Amino acid sequence: MMKHKEILRRRERLTRELPPVAEIVRGSLLNRTIRHRQGCPKCARGQGHPVSVLTVGYAGGKNRQISLHAEQRDQVERWIKNYQELKDKLEEICELNQQLLRSEE
Repeated sequence: MMKHKEILRRRERLTRELPPVAEIVRGSLLNRTIRHRQGCPKCARGQGHPVSVLTVGYAGGKNRQISLHAEQRDQVERWIKNYQELKDKLEEICELNQQLLRSEE
């Protein structure tokens, strides 16, 4: 078990490593192909139109899907990564705080 001062140092390091909290989004990035029923030569050839979609799941089995512009894809990938990193580091900090409650100074 880590000592009190070690736990505090590790917790401080984790808080300094947190990603920018304003740049996070929860969800998954999907690639889809949209096909028009008629009047589109590209769709008639079977190619369709590739799009990226952010899908977010909510309680009760509800989902929200947001179609993205091509230039938004990199930003959304970065925000999802930031969300996962923030979530993981918060879990570590919570574990350290539990250890602090049990440790002796």
